[in-house]
Amino acid sequence: MARFLVKRFGQLLITLFLSSIAVFFIIHAVPGSPEVAIAGPNATPEQLAEVRRRLGLDQPVALQYLYWLGSALKGDLGLSLASQVPVTQLIVERLAATLQLIAFTLVVGLSIALPVGTYAALRPRGVVAAVASVAQVVLLATPSFWLGIMFIWLFGLSLRWFTTYSDYIPFFTDPLAALSNSALPALVLGLFMAAVLVRFVRSSVWDALREPYIRAVRAKGAQEPRVVVRHALRNGLLPIITVIGLQMGGFVGGTVVTESIFNYPGLGRLVFTSVNVRDYPVVQGSLLVVVVSFVVINMIVDVLYAVLDPRVRVS
Repeated sequence: MARFLVKRFGQLLITLFLSSIAVFFIIHAVPGSPEVAIAGPNATPEQLAEVRRRLGLDQPVALQYLYWLGSALKGDLGLSLASQVPVTQLIVERLAATLQLIAFTLVVGLSIALPVGTYAALRPRGVVAAVASVAQVVLLATPSFWLGIMFIWLFGLSLRWFTTYSDYIPFFTDPLAALSNSALPALVLGLFMAAVLVRFVRSSVWDALREPYIRAVRAKGAQEPRVVVRHALRNGLLPIITVIGLQMGGFVGGTVVTESIFNYPGLGRLVFTSVNVRDYPVVQGSLLVVVVSFVVINMIVDVLYAVLDPRVRVS
């Protein structure tokens, strides 16, 4: 196990290093210039040159990257061009809101996908399996912004069950208020997550139920719920964990549309507003955090693989 962890950690470092290069140079390839965004379109060449010198943009690109990487490793991502607030502070504040939304989304998605997918595997020709298949196709074909707008109209304006404006309230500060403010965006994201997971849960449980060890467990007199939950579902978790890990990594920076619709103050909305005002340090720092989160989550998934299936450690 130790050798497996060292190997995966080495791959993690290489991936992060290459990702940092990509993030740095992608931002530099974006049209426009930060000195114009700071000094204004009417700035003189002398003023623009002074801003470039102050930001270090007059140095070679390689030196700029090394300086930026060294500062990032120390937790310093620079200052926001729009608010002059440290980028790290902005990201930490918004990342907490996004992580809480992801936690609620995970609860919603698993609460739907696990029972529905398992029951559909047990009754593949039943009503639940047919409805789940149709709902899955409809959800995956529906744009998230349209579904969010429909939820605001139905649950916010018509039924008045939830607020149409989603704010971030820490869960441990006020659980009910946190759930109420995050309910609609979590439901939108959770439904899309469930639409993807149901198929994998159904397929995994279906395959596991036809393995010889399931017949042996049933022959020993085990009750059907125990057979399904403890043996079939548990042994079919590997592909499910993979999909969950990929979706959670994508949610860290992929909630831009949903957070913008519900005006939720998360990392996705921070990226959206920063792109609009050309706040390059915030965009760059946010992209780096998204990449690091995605890579780390995949590392955790690999470790869970090795824990659940020892054969992975020697592959």
